[in-house]
Amino acid sequence: MKPDHPLLVVEDDPGLRTQLRWTFDDREVVFAGTREEAIARLRAHEPDVMLLDLGLPPKPDEAEEGLATLAEAVGLLPHLKVVVLTGRQGREHAVRAVGLGAWDYLAKPADPERLRFVIDRAFHVARLEAENQALEAIHRHARLPGLIGDSPAILRICRLIQKVAPAEISVVIEGESGTGKEVVARAIHALSPRAAGPFVAINCAAIPANLLEAELFGYERGAFTGAARRQLGRIERAHGGTLFLDEIGDMPPELQAKLLRFLQEREIERLGGSEPVPVDVRVIAATHRDLEARVGEGLFRQDLFYRLAEMRLSLPPLRERPGDAILLAIHFLHLYARELSRRIAGFTPEATAAIDAYEWPGNVRELQNRVKRAVVVAEGRRITRADLGLGPVEDEPATMNLRRVRERAELEAVRRALVRAQGNISRAAKLLGISRPTLYDLLRQHQLRD
Repeated sequence: MKPDHPLLVVEDDPGLRTQLRWTFDDREVVFAGTREEAIARLRAHEPDVMLLDLGLPPKPDEAEEGLATLAEAVGLLPHLKVVVLTGRQGREHAVRAVGLGAWDYLAKPADPERLRFVIDRAFHVARLEAENQALEAIHRHARLPGLIGDSPAILRICRLIQKVAPAEISVVIEGESGTGKEVVARAIHALSPRAAGPFVAINCAAIPANLLEAELFGYERGAFTGAARRQLGRIERAHGGTLFLDEIGDMPPELQAKLLRFLQEREIERLGGSEPVPVDVRVIAATHRDLEARVGEGLFRQDLFYRLAEMRLSLPPLRERPGDAILLAIHFLHLYARELSRRIAGFTPEATAAIDAYEWPGNVRELQNRVKRAVVVAEGRRITRADLGLGPVEDEPATMNLRRVRERAELEAVRRALVRAQGNISRAAKLLGISRPTLYDLLRQHQLRD
C-alpha cells in the first residue's frame, strides 16, 4: 500500500530519475527538476519527505541553487523532512544543508539500499511526529477529566460542570444513550470537594427490582434467606463521596419513596435492621428518559424529581457536536492500539471524512465500539472506512469549502477543518480551499491561535 503523501524527488538528471523511480517503486514519487518546479510540487502535494539533489540548474555543478531550494522548502513546510544528495565538496555542503534545515544527507552516488533505509526512516519519523501532534491536540481538547471535544455544545457543558461541581447540590444528567452521562458524573465528582471520597455507581435499570433495594440500602445478617452476613449497600459505601444513580427513570415506584426519605433525612435503614445509619453523600442521577413526562404519566414521583433535579444538565448527542467525533476517534484509536498491541498509525482521509459525516445514532458509545473493532480487524497501518463499517461520504467538498460557508459559519468551518486535519495548517487550508496565510489570518481573527 502506498503512503498517503508522495515522496518528492528534486533531480534534473533523467538517468538518475529512472534509477530513483525503480528504487522507490513501492512509493508514489513526484519529480521536479528545478527550484521553481520543486516549490510548485510542494504547494500542490504537501509531501512529508523530499529527496533533494543540491546540484540543480542553472549551475548543476554548484550547490547554491539546491541550498536555496532547501531554504525555501522548509520555510514553506516546516514539518518537511529533507534528505539531500551531495556531490563534490559533499561534507561542506552537507553541513550548510543541515544548518538550513535538512533532516539527513547522503553522498552521491548513493547506495540504493542505504537510500531506501534513510527515506523510510524519514517517513517513519514524520508519521510519529504527526501522531504526537494528534495526541497533543487531544490533550488540549480534553477540557475536563474524560471529556474530549471542542464543539460549542461540549464547551457549554464543561462550563456548567465547573460551576456545578463545587456546589453541594443534587444533579440530574439527561441525554441519549451513549452520550457519556457517567463520564460527566465522574468529572463533577473529580472537581468537587468530595474528590478524595468514593465514587459509587449503580444502574437502576440493570438490577431486578427485588434485588435493587438490597443493593442500594444493604442488609443485616438474616434479613432474608441467604443473608449470611451484613452487607453494606451502595449508598452507605458512597459515604463521604458521590453516589451515581444511572437510569434513575427506571427505578421502581416503591423504591422511589424510600430513596426520597433518604434524601430528606440523610440516613438509611438496612434491610432487617432497626437502627438508622447516617450517610453523607452527594447524589448525581442520570437518565435517557424524559423525567418530567414520566412525572406527568404517574411513573415517577414529582417530589423525588424536584429533590434530585436541583440542577439539570442536558448532554448533546454526538451529531450536535461537529468535529468532536474525530477527536474522540483519535483518542479511542490510540487507547485501543496500545491496549491491544496493534501498530495502527491513524485513519485514512476517507475514514476521517466518514467519521465526520456519520450521524452516530449510538453516540460516543457507538463510536468507541466501532473504533475498537476497527483496531482489531485493520490489515494496514491506517484504519479505513471499511474497517469502521461506514458508508461513502457524498458531496463532502461542499461541506468543507470555506467559500460556500463563510457568510453562515466561518468560525465553525475553520474549527472543523482544523479538527479534520488534526491540527495540520496546510491540510486544513486545503480542506477550506484557501491559502495558508489566509488561514493564519482567520485563526488570529477568531482568536484560535496566539
